[in-house]
Amino acid sequence: MTGDGYSGPALLTVGQAQFEVRVELRGHFQPIDGRYHWYGRIDRHDELSQLLGGGRAAGVLRTSGGGSECELSDPDLWGRYRVTGTSTPPYPVT
Repeated sequence: MTGDGYSGPALLTVGQAQFEVRVELRGHFQPIDGRYHWYGRIDRHDELSQLLGGGRAAGVLRTSGGGSECELSDPDLWGRYRVTGTSTPPYPVT
């Protein structure tokens, strides 16, 4: 993927559980608050869905480009959880 985003494998840690997931992420710098906001979806992952049960959770998302704290919420109709974070994203920014 080019620009400010990442598509590929990642390691998600929620509490003591770790999951190898696939993500689609994008982000942008928000000049109003002076922070970088990144967001995206985690591909359907049955064990993650079982742990979260449709609820929200805090976690850490890591890619080969870095790691960052994140929030998981709002699974869509296909079971993909939304993931968001602020400041340094878990991927390189161009």
